[in-house]
Amino acid sequence: MAFQKGPIEGVVITPFRKFVDERGWLSEIFRHDELPAWFRPEMCYVSVTNPGVLRGPHEHVDQADLFCFLGPGDFKLTLWDNRPDSPTYNNRIEVAMGGNNPGSVLIPKGVVHGYRCISVDCGVVINCPDRLFMGQGKAEPIDEIRHEDDPENPFVKDELARRVHV
Repeated sequence: MAFQKGPIEGVVITPFRKFVDERGWLSEIFRHDELPAWFRPEMCYVSVTNPGVLRGPHEHVDQADLFCFLGPGDFKLTLWDNRPDSPTYNNRIEVAMGGNNPGSVLIPKGVVHGYRCISVDCGVVINCPDRLFMGQGKAEPIDEIRHEDDPENPFVKDELARRVHV
């Protein structure tokens, strides 16, 4: 399967607007009045990724993610449209985000995603998915297709490994 660079239907990349003063900075992560009607977060978690570490590629069957890349480290995020019924099927997006380019990325269900910390500093990521992890009371199976566990997966890990300019 070959993916070409191009937009992906439903993916929204938003740079954060920083409000800076003598105390530091503040940025809104999301507002319901600025999100598409189909996406409403159900929970929020934060992760720290060490330099060079790759998370993904994987996708969700029913879950959409709103990843917020804050820094201090930088990430290379790659998205692949793996939805046969999408008008942007087989398109791929690569973007650098994090300390040098803070922002959020809304990733619809069925869009494969993976990111690597490409800086010497760890990076912080906040995710606000629209489904509870493992459902109510953590009683359901995990909604994740882990392509990283398949050495023959069509999502080129080298794309995640290449360094991008931030």
